[in-house]
Amino acid sequence: MNKKTVTFADQIVVPAIGQGTWYMGEKASQRSEEVNALRAGIDLGLTLIDTAEMYADGGAEEVVGAAIKGQRDKVCLVSKVYPWNAGGKKGIAACEASLRRLGTDRIDLYLLHWRGNYGLDETVELMETLQQQGKIGHWGVSNLDYEDMQALWQLQGGRVCATNQVLYHLASRGIEYDLLPWCQQQKMPVMAYCPLAQAGRLRSGLLNHPAVNEIAHIHHASPAQILLAWVIHHQGVIAIPKASSVKHVEENARALEITLNAGEVSQLNAAFPAPGRKVPLDVV
Repeated sequence: MNKKTVTFADQIVVPAIGQGTWYMGEKASQRSEEVNALRAGIDLGLTLIDTAEMYADGGAEEVVGAAIKGQRDKVCLVSKVYPWNAGGKKGIAACEASLRRLGTDRIDLYLLHWRGNYGLDETVELMETLQQQGKIGHWGVSNLDYEDMQALWQLQGGRVCATNQVLYHLASRGIEYDLLPWCQQQKMPVMAYCPLAQAGRLRSGLLNHPAVNEIAHIHHASPAQILLAWVIHHQGVIAIPKASSVKHVEENARALEITLNAGEVSQLNAAFPAPGRKVPLDVV
């Protein structure tokens, strides 16, 4: 079976489903299960792992560090910096702290978590410095809308941005109006967080929807797998569902093998239509 991939800058090719770590590292009692889930994901080929200094105040990065120990080179490692750390010496210190928690000397893709205190120009300058120091490979952004991306594109060095990570799932399709087509035009991958509406009130409505369940039945799949298959059928989109147990990771990995046909995509689009106008970027 041909599994779907997405290509980042410099021909970094990763499977179109990665592993998210939001809410990991919060309870010591769950640590070994979380580490085992991430390791299982790596074994199954889900080699992109996304984390952030925000998650459990660095606890998630420590879980990732334990999971990748001894197999760092198999993994494309993504982490994110707080907006109030995204410039100058604070940015260098924040990146170094993340590297320590991750137990590595480089982060493959380092993202601005959302816009804040520092100007985008200062963040670009920070990212360039970190690249020169060999601490990061590439850099990108998260939770930036179309207008923010236009502002970034005007800055010297801004167009080196390798990705934009935003909330995206079948019931939250606002990025399709302008942001997603623009990113696709730039050949810039979009990372979809909460692709199963994990953090939102829409989750049960999605997983229990008749159209989703009907298609799941046809594919001998779970509703969650159909939702992931829908997200990654879009060109240049990588889904990063949270991977909290080995069972969930195995289910996520199998979604890479599901190809929805045009009729099924139309059925899902009709059940959850995209907005026909600009709406504010969804953020959780």
